Amino acid sequence: MDKLIEREPATRHPLVAAPALAVQFFLIPLAVVGAMTLLYVGFRTLVSDRRTPQDYIAEVRFGGANRQWPAAYELSRLMDDPKVRGDRSLAAALVTAFEESKTGDPRVRKYLALAIGRLEPPLPPEAVSALLASLDIPEQAWTPDVWSRINGWTAEMNEAHISTIWALGASGDPAVAPKLAPLYTSPDPGIRKIVVYALGALPGDAQLPTLRTALQDAAPDVRWNAAVALARHDRRDGVPVLREMLDRDYVRQHVTRGVRQDEDRDPVADIMISGIRAGAALKDEDLRPSIEALSRTDSSLKVRQAALEALKMYG
Repeated sequence: MDKLIEREPATRHPLVAAPALAVQFFLIPLAVVGAMTLLYVGFRTLVSDRRTPQDYIAEVRFGGANRQWPAAYELSRLMDDPKVRGDRSLAAALVTAFEESKTGDPRVRKYLALAIGRLEPPLPPEAVSALLASLDIPEQAWTPDVWSRINGWTAEMNEAHISTIWALGASGDPAVAPKLAPLYTSPDPGIRKIVVYALGALPGDAQLPTLRTALQDAAPDVRWNAAVALARHDRRDGVPVLREMLDRDYVRQHVTRGVRQDEDRDPVADIMISGIRAGAALKDEDLRPSIEALSRTDSSLKVRQAALEALKMYG
């Protein structure tokens, strides 16, 4: 019998093994990553919303009831884009949709009002007229029976009312102020607050008596808005209230919202910063010592930074 001869396994050359290693450790993972990327891109393409403002307006006007307010919401978000805000051709379509929503979901009116208010000022006259008409404001002061009807509104309708007032404040039309001023008689502090804010944003002097009256309002945030609004009109009537806004302990007593770390928001600091900037705009020397103290000792870095910037405005 022939003797079996054990053969040694042939030695593989490194150059022969390299392609197999490349396939195992490089090409296969690369193929997996490529496939996952294609799946992700395809999924994003399917779910991405590339609709135009005109598409959303059409959905608000002709879509189903459960699709109208989400479309109005997305439309109001699109208005953050300066290119969209500057498109004057949107105004007529927005006004039409707003007027058609009178008896519909108040959320639709709320978001459409926000979208109209975000158009580049000044707003077209037809937009201002539509917003004013939606408030049903008489020429004289509102009567108690009207306010009793308003108090029966749902929360959504109240929010739509507030959004409409805000949009009128953003209109840039001084003729709006006499129309909004009677709304300050509302028993709702939320309405009074937004009315005061809107009056402060409008040009002209017709609203100054209402803003001065609001300095004595029972609600602190209404008084604060009035003081800042007067400062925007270069009026010093609100300086005593601005001094309150620079007192952290005082503001903390009247602000119920807590600090949101996840949103990096501090309501107390926000109010103080508004007061600092208003005082700096007036360059009021009575407020300067308080602002200097805040620049050195306040617990909020944002407040300290705002105070330092204000001191530069003083010169």
